[in-house]
Amino acid sequence: MIAQSQGAALSLVIDAAYLVAATLFIVGLKRLSSPKTARSGNVLGATGMLIAVAVTLLDRQILSFTWIIAGLVLGGLIGAILARTVKMTAMPQMVGLLNGFGGAASALVGADEYLRFASGATVTSADVQTTIMVSVLVGTVTFSGSMVAFAKLQELMTGRAVTYPLQKTINALLGLVILALGVYLIPADPAPGLFATFAALCLVLGVLLVIPIGGADMPVVIALLNSYSGIAAAATGFVLHNNVLIVSGALVGASGLILTNIMCRAMNRSLTNVLFGAFGATPMAAGAGAAMDGRTVKDITPEDAAILLAYSRSVIIVPGYGLAVSQAQHNVRELADLLEQRGVDVKYAIHPVAGRMPGHMNVLLAEANVPYDKLYEMERINPEFERTDVAVVIGANDVVNPAARHDPNSPIYGMPILDVDRAKNVIVMKRSMNPGFAGIDNELFYHDNTRMLFGDARESLTKLVAALKAM
Repeated sequence: MIAQSQGAALSLVIDAAYLVAATLFIVGLKRLSSPKTARSGNVLGATGMLIAVAVTLLDRQILSFTWIIAGLVLGGLIGAILARTVKMTAMPQMVGLLNGFGGAASALVGADEYLRFASGATVTSADVQTTIMVSVLVGTVTFSGSMVAFAKLQELMTGRAVTYPLQKTINALLGLVILALGVYLIPADPAPGLFATFAALCLVLGVLLVIPIGGADMPVVIALLNSYSGIAAAATGFVLHNNVLIVSGALVGASGLILTNIMCRAMNRSLTNVLFGAFGATPMAAGAGAAMDGRTVKDITPEDAAILLAYSRSVIIVPGYGLAVSQAQHNVRELADLLEQRGVDVKYAIHPVAGRMPGHMNVLLAEANVPYDKLYEMERINPEFERTDVAVVIGANDVVNPAARHDPNSPIYGMPILDVDRAKNVIVMKRSMNPGFAGIDNELFYHDNTRMLFGDARESLTKLVAALKAM
């Protein structure tokens, strides 16, 4: 009786700890919705996960205290090093890796449970077998797909969409084979070899699903893979009968799908078009100062740009991926500070899919301590452009292309854009006239009110700041 009472009390303590962890996840996720509270949201979520992991390991007696402490210390050390050494410009790659590791962890747990079943160590019901297959399928697809996304973002492979003949047909056939194997393995006698084949084909599917997606669609891919990692974790929670894993996985999966939908709406494209449209597969290049269809661009020097900015009343800065590549976020902040000292009203226009992950520009500018109240979302800032003296575009391309509004033949037609062209003057900082990931020429560059400041964004901003200081 005493043992039963102690067991019941321990069970209540564990359930209470899981409830606390789940509550921290939900509150932390809510606080992540605002840049002002995002840091505390991260702390709450991490605290909840620490509680959940510690309680699970102690409850199930999976490992000794020695291994538990060693794992916590090693994992905490790796996390601290990454947090300190990985630059903000590399956050998309980092998020891709973390998505992949989450999927791999779920797949490995599911595979271990299947191998235990195959060895006769456990007796597994059909519903658990089903969740094992889901965990391995989604987890391995997430892992291999995330590794491809990481390679694209890290420029270890081309960031363009990679296509080949019968790609969709091959993917569909591979998906059917995987589905058939998974269904067969659920009621069948243990077959480790066939199960390994199932997992290997899932890895291949993850690669094939991501390679035809171009860099312009990386924000959607990152959000979707994040959702996949949550779905895999929730499935693993059913395998292990662990409620807190089910809750946390469901939260990540649902929030990732919502974010994916937001990203798709921001581009006015469907998810199927993003996944199977091979957007940006065929780039069209042009050299610096080149023109298409007889059009020409107008250059501007850093000195002239400094004069134009210094005598403006209002300036809107539009950051893009080029800002991240050149790591010029601190230079942008310095430029804004100098202009504000002169009484210029400075705002930042943030497009939802600017960069290579959701919120990429927000994260980048946060590193330079740009005040949150200076960052304006597209819906709020667009009415301001026509009243703005100068719009400064730094490394952005497709998200400021007016063709999206009026050219039905454009591949980005219908995509909501920042109305930069409606400003009185536009300064575009760009290395050359090469197009963005959509592979199309940007007609903004040829407008009468646009001036091109060619060169590396960091170097151009450094010269611009020097010219302002000299005035």
